[in-house]
Amino acid sequence: MAEDKIRNGEFWALALERAHLGVWDWDILSGDCFYSPTWSHMLGYEDGELANTGDLWLQLTHPDDRERALASGERHIAGLTTSIETELRLRHKDGHWIWVLDRGGIVERDETGRPVRLMGVQTDISRQKEAEAELERVNVRFRLALAASGTGIWHHDIDANKSYWDARTREIFGLVADTDEVAADLWHTYLHPDDKDTTERAHLPLATDAVIASQYRIIRRDGEIRHVESLVRFIAAPDSAGQILGTVRDITEDKKRERELAYAAHHDALTGLLNRAAFDRLLAVHIATARLLPLAVFYVDLDYFKALNDFAGHAAGDLALKGVAGGILGCLPLSARAARLGGDEFALLVPNCQPAAAETLAGAILAAVRDADLGLPATSRKLAASIGIAFVDDTTTTVADALACADDACYAAKAAGRNRFAVFSADSASGSGGLNAARVAADTVDAMDDGRLKLFGQEIHLLGKPWRESRHVEVLARLAGRNGKLIPPGEFIPVAERFGIASRLDRWIIRTALSQHGPAMKSGAITLGFNLSAQTLSDPLLWDFVDAVIAETGAPHSAVGFEITETAAVTNFDAAEQFVRKARERQCRVSLDDFGAGMSSFEYLRRFPVDQIKIDGSFIENIAQSRFDREIVSAIAGIAKSLGCAVVAEKIEEQAALDILRDMGVAYGQGFLLHRPEPLEAIVARASAEAPRKRFG
Repeated sequence: MAEDKIRNGEFWALALERAHLGVWDWDILSGDCFYSPTWSHMLGYEDGELANTGDLWLQLTHPDDRERALASGERHIAGLTTSIETELRLRHKDGHWIWVLDRGGIVERDETGRPVRLMGVQTDISRQKEAEAELERVNVRFRLALAASGTGIWHHDIDANKSYWDARTREIFGLVADTDEVAADLWHTYLHPDDKDTTERAHLPLATDAVIASQYRIIRRDGEIRHVESLVRFIAAPDSAGQILGTVRDITEDKKRERELAYAAHHDALTGLLNRAAFDRLLAVHIATARLLPLAVFYVDLDYFKALNDFAGHAAGDLALKGVAGGILGCLPLSARAARLGGDEFALLVPNCQPAAAETLAGAILAAVRDADLGLPATSRKLAASIGIAFVDDTTTTVADALACADDACYAAKAAGRNRFAVFSADSASGSGGLNAARVAADTVDAMDDGRLKLFGQEIHLLGKPWRESRHVEVLARLAGRNGKLIPPGEFIPVAERFGIASRLDRWIIRTALSQHGPAMKSGAITLGFNLSAQTLSDPLLWDFVDAVIAETGAPHSAVGFEITETAAVTNFDAAEQFVRKARERQCRVSLDDFGAGMSSFEYLRRFPVDQIKIDGSFIENIAQSRFDREIVSAIAGIAKSLGCAVVAEKIEEQAALDILRDMGVAYGQGFLLHRPEPLEAIVARASAEAPRKRFG
């Protein structure tokens, strides 16, 4: 009874239905082909809906698969294969394609042995094919990621003591081989002797599946040393010692960049000397080390450097600074160190230096500056130097005090006629204003924290129109002394530059103004312009700072402007050029300030794609009386307009000057006649009370 049930046709039909199998039966002599109902169901058809023609399956087969499917059957019929087995796509009733695995073979032959009947089964493998396709997509992405990262993969079979390196790993090690398998001990032979023990320990199998990272050096067969980074993981496996799986990446260029960045962080890019920050740190260490005292601190300021730049251009100025730096280094004892503080200012420290030795060294430096190779463009121009020397013999002396004293002595050397040195004396400095300058510098720093540093502003007008048509303000700083009286900018701004705090001051002004008035700027009520010192302009992290403050305050880039002077640009032309480029990328406006005051003004206008120029006030003050000034202003305005630059006239203090400038077509103006500086918050409040013309952001 059980056997009858097993052989029952209904039972087999049910089994085929449950297994999603479609049966075909082809009579070769008649050409007829039978397809089981389950085959039709697999394609979405009901019983009898499809005609059982011999070529029905071929009609439903994807065009790209037909030749392969026919060839599989023909090879089997010809006796070349033991069975038919191929994958193909069949069109479903609703129009999509399903993948099937077709398996079958000859089930009947005639008396001559010729095949007369074939049978087979087709299985729906669409899900399997989709999984394979998804796996291939993942593998493609994985291979692309590996290729992009330059990462190689290797593994070591502990039981078999065999290692396998992929092509990228072999490339990193400089190994020429056609197969992945390499000698088990090959890797060890590449390790740098100084890294060998540590690296081998990092690659030992551990009783953990943690990923171990290590960096080490290898020596390739051609002798080249490369830095690599490996990630290693032990893979446990039942009934075996497991495997070690790892990646390897060549990080030689990364290491090189790290060294370059570390060097750049401590050295001046142009001269290779220490930069200001590194010198301050080194000076602090030397002062605190009693065995190095007395310590001589030199402040070296080049004379006539600006004239050289005006005459020969910034490239010649750079060559001159390099030549001077080389000359200074050639004079120094081995224990001494030199720095470029910025622009044309240098500093030196010489440990265990007595006054006589310091003076001898100063004389040698003066001669080296005079004889420095300034390059062919500047052969007709010579430089000189003013040198100030201060001695430190007390470990409690601060870096600021030591440099301030040397700087004061340098100013004394300049006042005495330049091209000479002077030694700091507390008695002589007390009446020279030098120590007072140091106190002003210290007071400026304190004022940033105790609220005595105030923001003022002066409006810039479209000439002949109300200020609300322009809404632009130049941000100014005012320092209130401890007695409450305002200290003029002409006193504390130059001091800030002398004592290296100008960049800190500029940052404070920018952050404070944007923090307080960012919403007004975003609404379009006002735009603000900031003056930048040479120190700030040379700061490689300036734009990181500005972008971060703008992101915090909501003040848009397009509502921010910067003013750079020729004096600031000449100290570091490349930095100024890079600054202007980055400003324009962010749609910040850039003004070239004090235009016309120097001989290189038009050269800077050619090199810097600024938005506007501000004609130096010395040409505006007497424009009504001076034909020369009128011609200069007219020429500047004409050139600026032809280059697409807006023109701002500074120091407009008389109606006659205003009328002349308007007749010349100068669009913008600034000066006491139009607006006297007042607290910035008052200007912003007045602007915000009026309906803004547009909104930024």
